[in-house]
Amino acid sequence: MTPQALHANWTAAWRALGVAAPDDALWLELQRRYSEPQRHYHTMQHLGECLAWFDQEQALAEHPGEVALALWFHDAIYDVQARDNEARSADWARQALQAAGVDAVAADRVHALVMATRHDAVPEGRDAELLIDIDLSILGAGRARFDEYERQVHAEYGFVPEEIRLPRRRAILQRFLDRPAIYATPRLHALLETRARENLQRSIAAA
Repeated sequence: MTPQALHANWTAAWRALGVAAPDDALWLELQRRYSEPQRHYHTMQHLGECLAWFDQEQALAEHPGEVALALWFHDAIYDVQARDNEARSADWARQALQAAGVDAVAADRVHALVMATRHDAVPEGRDAELLIDIDLSILGAGRARFDEYERQVHAEYGFVPEEIRLPRRRAILQRFLDRPAIYATPRLHALLETRARENLQRSIAAA
């Protein structure tokens, strides 16, 4: 997405929650976080791809502003050696929303949406399903983009010895492949499910 499209998405999300967008310091800080040097996949490229999908599919959301802001914050904290990135990102999101005047119920829902990106349970509710489908849209990307994604993920975990990293990666991908369906929303399932399964099978066979 262009900087203008990103900013339009950002301001529209806050407006949908009934408040004005905070000053640009928060928006710029999030972009700075997504540009940190340890990131190779969880970058502005990934965020932009997620927001582009959201712009296309936002009619599926019950609370579109909340889904959009959950996407903005879902990888805001990303330490490749930490296990609490989603929790810290979710806490930041809730604090930022409440500071901007968003009511606590909506802020808590955004917190829950960010926590759903741990991918440790089947998402519940339309907004969580849409958010997770968008976060996993990379699995159903075209071959060249999927292969780039795989290289980017391996680069992020390059500090892990290959004999440990490759089996772990195969296991993660196999868990997605073992699901009855990777995508929960009918539209993204129709668009991405078959290609995602082909990508995953090819990656597991090559690792």
